Amino acid sequence: MKKSILILFILLSCKSLAQKTENIIVITTDGFRWQEIFKGIDPAIARDKKFNQNDSTYIYKKYSGSDFKESRKKIMPFLWSEIALKGQIYGNRDLGNKVDVSNPYWFSYPGYSEIMTGNVDVAINSNGYKANPNVNVLEFLNQQSKLKGKVAAFGAWDAFDRILNEQRSGFPVISAFDHVGGNKPTANQKLLNEMRENSFKPFHEDECLDVFTHYQALDELKNKKPKVLYIAYGETDEWAHSGHYRSYLDAANQVDKWTKEIWDFVQNDPQYKNKTTLLITVDHGRGDKTKTQWTDHGADIAGASQIWFAAIGPEIAAKGEIKTDSQLYQKQIAQTIAKIMGYTFTTSHPVSNEITEVFEK
Repeated sequence: MKKSILILFILLSCKSLAQKTENIIVITTDGFRWQEIFKGIDPAIARDKKFNQNDSTYIYKKYSGSDFKESRKKIMPFLWSEIALKGQIYGNRDLGNKVDVSNPYWFSYPGYSEIMTGNVDVAINSNGYKANPNVNVLEFLNQQSKLKGKVAAFGAWDAFDRILNEQRSGFPVISAFDHVGGNKPTANQKLLNEMRENSFKPFHEDECLDVFTHYQALDELKNKKPKVLYIAYGETDEWAHSGHYRSYLDAANQVDKWTKEIWDFVQNDPQYKNKTTLLITVDHGRGDKTKTQWTDHGADIAGASQIWFAAIGPEIAAKGEIKTDSQLYQKQIAQTIAKIMGYTFTTSHPVSNEITEVFEK
């Protein structure tokens, strides 16, 4: 009996020692294609006057290089330096490394639902869908005793209130023009609220500029110290739909800079340093087979199911760009998030298995 207890104690101790991640930050940048992530700028789009905003010189000066590796690093310098060196990047289909959405629709609400719930609910077939009936992994983590009240989400798009079912989920979802700080905002939160309200609104009331989502989330990170944080940027999709390739690339480059800012803070803060995992992905892909369809996505657009993801943190082996033949799916991300945090995501609906390759040394 004593021997059995000792063995159990050793096993539990080993599990505890093996689990290094205590915090996780999930970032999405809406509809940013794997083609730019892995191949840099697309000359066919950059040279097309319909898409380059009459400024191909700017695009080439800022984002071109002697080869595709230099170009992609100019677009996403943090991704192709820090994460490529110390983490993992998946989705280069030219190398046979495939990542796809599993839902049949290939647009945002179904994609974000799939990321967060680990489930494909075919009833979710529009961006205007009601509050998500499926339990999401953030909600599940918020139910764990060590994480209760330490989960938060910030999204540029107002649909995140429904996608994450804020009323049921029990954690704050700050989306679009929601105010931060409640009835007692700090001076910084009050300024953020005022600036956002008085800002240019190119996407009307449905979506705020990413800069506000970023600094609201950063304020939360610095002052509230959540253990689980989700940040959803949206401008990459908005500028793509507008056919503005320069702005699309600029938006992605800015997200990369903000990701570095977040990681630099994390790696210099005692709560987070060497105890935090960062995961970055997208809700859907975009067209490419027909170049003019890069602006769009949906089930009728070839290639719009194709996505990518990247991760860095103590549970993530430093394997860089993954070059092996494999097929992974968006629905696996939710369980991967849970496993990174040391939990198994279980709920009333099916949850897909985690991406085991992420954890393999």
